[in-house]
Amino acid sequence: MTTSATSATQIQPMGDRVVVRPTDEPEVSAGGIILPDTAKERPQEGEVIAAGPGRVLSSGTRIEMELKVGDRVVFSKFAGTEVTIDGEDLLIMTSGDVLAKVS
Repeated sequence: MTTSATSATQIQPMGDRVVVRPTDEPEVSAGGIILPDTAKERPQEGEVIAAGPGRVLSSGTRIEMELKVGDRVVFSKFAGTEVTIDGEDLLIMTSGDVLAKVS
């Protein structure tokens, strides 16, 4: 298990889950129009701030996580569960909800 020191509370995801801090969308469109919160789409990119140890198969073998703290990731639009920890909005999702790492 790896966690980030950026959060006051240490969070430990279970199995093949990761905790992602979504990146904020710009509040102004390309044309200069200010977007209200209701018009913004849910972010689909973020930073992994904690990762579980990996998935355990029925045979007892553990599959190690491919993701680690600090990875920038792209995830599916409705992935994960939204949680608020220490006033910060985060997503907890399985590694299968992550579509790609961004380098």
